[in-house]
Amino acid sequence: MTAFIALRQASRRDASELAILADIASHGFASWLWFADVANGVTDTPLELGRLKMNDEEAAGGWRDAVIAEAYGEVAGVAIGHVLDEAIEGVEATIAATEPMLALQKTVVGSWFIGSLGVYRHLRGIGIGRRLLEDQIDRADRRPVCLITASDNEAALSLYGRNGFSEAARADAVPLFENSKRHAWVLMTRSAA
Repeated sequence: MTAFIALRQASRRDASELAILADIASHGFASWLWFADVANGVTDTPLELGRLKMNDEEAAGGWRDAVIAEAYGEVAGVAIGHVLDEAIEGVEATIAATEPMLALQKTVVGSWFIGSLGVYRHLRGIGIGRRLLEDQIDRADRRPVCLITASDNEAALSLYGRNGFSEAARADAVPLFENSKRHAWVLMTRSAA
């Protein structure tokens, strides 16, 4: 059923698509973070800043760490993963909303971390997310694999659970707005293959 899905390593020219898909994967959290630099005059829109971040040669979580899924002749989804190395221990959250996620990441140093896994809505339900997830597990090269998702993201929790992930920890999310829906960030892990 998933033979029509092709995976390829992202290239620098994919930076715009990567920014959109990373924002979709985070349910808008990425663009909320990027908006601060719009207010500071760094860029004109949050997605422009996301594109610049994805275009960065050296940044973890940029185009070099991304795998694109294509289906029906178009970009369908992305997975962005890398090894969480010891450098994360020295990273301090500059925005309160990122503190819980950063604290969870610091507990899994040495693991393969999937920072983003997103599929365009009109292409969901046909196995693209599963293929991207399987590819990330392969790329982990026998390391444990981890990711963080929202406690109210039932589709993601189900996908990860069906693929050998289990909840390792959770932390209350910091509300972005006064009327934000309350949820927790869930750290899910999968033992080394």
